[in-house]
Amino acid sequence: MKKVLFLITGLDYAGAEAQVVQLSRMFRGAGFVVQLISMIEPAAYLEELTAMGVGVLTLGMRKGVPDPRAVFRLRRLVRSFRPDVVHSHMVHANLLARVTRLFVRMPVLACTAHSIHEGGRIRTWLYRLTDRMCDVMTNVSQEAVNRYVTIKASPPDKIRLMPNGIDMERFCFSARARMQIRQKLGVEGRFVWLAVGRLAPEKDYQTMLGAFSEVCRSFPQTMLLIAGIGPEEAELKRYCETAGLGEQVRFLGLRTDIPELMHGADAYLMSSKWEGLPMVLLEAGASGLPIVATDAGGNREIVQHGVNGYLSTPSDPTALAGEMRKLLGLSSRRRAAMGRLSRERISRDYDIRAIARRWEVLYEQAERSRGRRGKLERRSGVPL
Repeated sequence: MKKVLFLITGLDYAGAEAQVVQLSRMFRGAGFVVQLISMIEPAAYLEELTAMGVGVLTLGMRKGVPDPRAVFRLRRLVRSFRPDVVHSHMVHANLLARVTRLFVRMPVLACTAHSIHEGGRIRTWLYRLTDRMCDVMTNVSQEAVNRYVTIKASPPDKIRLMPNGIDMERFCFSARARMQIRQKLGVEGRFVWLAVGRLAPEKDYQTMLGAFSEVCRSFPQTMLLIAGIGPEEAELKRYCETAGLGEQVRFLGLRTDIPELMHGADAYLMSSKWEGLPMVLLEAGASGLPIVATDAGGNREIVQHGVNGYLSTPSDPTALAGEMRKLLGLSSRRRAAMGRLSRERISRDYDIRAIARRWEVLYEQAERSRGRRGKLERRSGVPL
């Protein structure tokens, strides 16, 4: 029975964390023993992980505060669990796992980046410096993989594309359920855009709200629901009041019923400056929603312009508004067809069961490759 140890920077309601939880569920269902370690105190998914039999531990670090003692805490936990695979997610966990491997045996170490941009030159240099400590590096979009090779954060023979996956069954609802959700939200008779994500600069909600303000002039019956919290919340609410959008933009706060919100919406909207392969776009596609998004990171790998949605230039409210108007100008039948194409695409390419199996194969390949390197090292006496 395989043992997998996931190491993640933090455990909150966000895309990378949601993916780790889904992989944990898939691996547990396949008979794996799974343990999860969060560098900082976990804040989400604890009941869900406990119910599926996944142990959740923390290194007790504080956000933004480097702590060298974490290396030795992690070493102790790895020695105790004795995993077959250590799989780290996001830059801080990736670097910590690599350094810790100098002090404890890890049969296989896989490191996953979840964005096209994880920081500046120092983090890129640290990735280069520690590259030899990991067996395989992955990123969630081809665009991100290409960039990591270009900036030499990982050599081309080490980094692989491994997209996020999604549980399609969580995003199946009936027409009756949709009607009930819309009644509950109080949006009957309105065209509803939905946006989900942290209210932070990289998500660029200022551009979204600017674009929505333009669209409202010609489509006054539309409204925007925003689910999420973050440091820009107060500023964004002030903008809406000043722009006279108080009745048409609703901030829903932190929500755990995203599948229901998706099913109650008519279209999905994203304005990010950069992305990896956003889980929320996979969720929107799985929900059968047409999508308008900025052409950032792996978004174009989900949204085919003019097929299941529209792509816009990042940080350009007028351009985003233009793509929104295109979608609003379509017939309801054409928008529904776009939504069906979204769902078909996600089901074909991003089903979590297929993605989890791909991870199993990648772990096995890394294990065999490391075994071959070990034999060559012993024969030659030279580290490879």
